[in-house]
Amino acid sequence: MQKIDTTSFPARDPAKPDWSFVEVWIDPMLSPPYLLLLLGDPAGGCRICDPAENYKVVFSSATYNEAQNWLLEDEYEPVEGRLSGLDL
Repeated sequence: MQKIDTTSFPARDPAKPDWSFVEVWIDPMLSPPYLLLLLGDPAGGCRICDPAENYKVVFSSATYNEAQNWLLEDEYEPVEGRLSGLDL
């Protein structure tokens, strides 16, 4: 079985926040479920990142609805809750 290091992540620059919220989405048909992160930026755009691929952006959109539809088409489901960048 392949092990994936999920502890490494890109360094944050606290002076330049580039996201305003993050949501966790899962593919519940897999065991364990596969995770993707939906990050919303202050201008209203969104990007979807894959933690298993060193947070590579797998999809970008101008709106939240476009990003949400992309995830729903691939049968991902949101984990309840949203983390706001202002909460950190």
